Amino acid sequence: MSSPLSQTTITPHTQQPLVTRQYPSVAELDAAIRKASDAQKQWAAVRLDERISIGTKFMDEFRKMGEEIPMELTIQMGRPVSQVPGEVRGFLDRADYMLRIASSSLQDISLADTDKPGFKRYIKRVPLGVVLVIAPWNFPYLVSINSVLPAIVAGNAVLLKPSPQTPLTAERFAAALILAGVPKDVIQVLHLSPSLTTHVVQHPSVDFVSFTGSVSGGHAVEKAAVDAPGFKGVALELGGKDPAYVRGDADLDYTVAELVDGAYFNSGQSCCAVERIYVHESVFDSFVTRFVDIVKKYKLGDPTLPVTNLGPVVSVASAERIRKQVSDAVNAGAKALIPEDFFPVAKAGTAYVAPQVLINVNHSMDVMMEESFGPVVGIQKVSSDGEAVRLMNDSPYGLTASIWTNAADSVESESAFLEMVDQLNTGTVFLNRCDYLDPALAWTGVKDSGRGVSLSKFGYDQLTRAKSVHMKIKTS
Repeated sequence: MSSPLSQTTITPHTQQPLVTRQYPSVAELDAAIRKASDAQKQWAAVRLDERISIGTKFMDEFRKMGEEIPMELTIQMGRPVSQVPGEVRGFLDRADYMLRIASSSLQDISLADTDKPGFKRYIKRVPLGVVLVIAPWNFPYLVSINSVLPAIVAGNAVLLKPSPQTPLTAERFAAALILAGVPKDVIQVLHLSPSLTTHVVQHPSVDFVSFTGSVSGGHAVEKAAVDAPGFKGVALELGGKDPAYVRGDADLDYTVAELVDGAYFNSGQSCCAVERIYVHESVFDSFVTRFVDIVKKYKLGDPTLPVTNLGPVVSVASAERIRKQVSDAVNAGAKALIPEDFFPVAKAGTAYVAPQVLINVNHSMDVMMEESFGPVVGIQKVSSDGEAVRLMNDSPYGLTASIWTNAADSVESESAFLEMVDQLNTGTVFLNRCDYLDPALAWTGVKDSGRGVSLSKFGYDQLTRAKSVHMKIKTS
């Protein structure tokens, strides 16, 4: 069977084709990688302060595109147009932070305080070379900025492969970088089939791969890298089945609203969306009632309309998978609290999925163990902090977890929270918030949620390597 020669983006809410992009030939791809490798050597020689200055100009160029981005992204992946500006703001916030810490993160580390007479030692941070960034469709700007800009500022060249669902985002990103002064061969957008992606991962001139996507996609990238000649660095940001625990002392007026948003924003299509909630038995009934009341207020519909605050999922296939997960849970004993006809636009054969709340759930059900990536959450009653922690850890994933308690007003609650922080096997633990990335903190996961780090100082460490310099000073 021959490989496809192109990809076509289908708009989720209309199911109509939007744009088509041709795939390069292997020869064209090899030429692009060769250009990136040659350009990177010259780019690495540019002074760090100049690269940072170009990064600042990039932010200005991107801001100029601000009015065009919301509708363009909505049409590509289905998020309500009123919510896209939040991604743009987050994109610029992360860019700003990573630029502000670039100098201190990438400067030489002096060992002068411990040098012996006649010696000088220090450690440099040097670029890796050519970095392949494989970006997702769900937050294409927010996720791409985590790796692309730090890699370029650190002196690498970047090959940016966007999802076929959001090809225009990468093109816009690269255009702003080039307008700011990044050489065109240092940032290249590649639209690739799976087989061509494997070719790039395994190319000897590609030094590092940063992948964000599904667990199965992460396994494919990892296998391709292992099968490549030599030893290739790989960072994997994969899925999540992120839990929340509501203690008996939580402020329900605040907590319920935050968790509804954390579960259903972007139709639940976020690696760190809240997908399972454990609620102390003393407040379970009240929590569930309030939760359902808020969910029923959502406006599911055409994402291009300003009144819509819940759009379709990315594809009909995704919608059918989510519906089946809900149906399987109900057949196994779960109770669905949102009537099927409450959101009439959510019909079989469309990408519209009604938000759903499930109770009477347990860990024998797929909906509590495997990623939904849709507007569905299971809520389970627990009797203690210990039971909650056990269930939160009972997962193949470990990206984030959140705990909801009046810790700020109670020494006992704060102590309980900090004890759970040490017990939870996740990359991030939140108190009284969720579904958020702070660029000053390391973004990382454990278990099937991946490996590696983006954002923070450690994000620069991942995109550079240490080079030690040891000088013996000749004395007369």
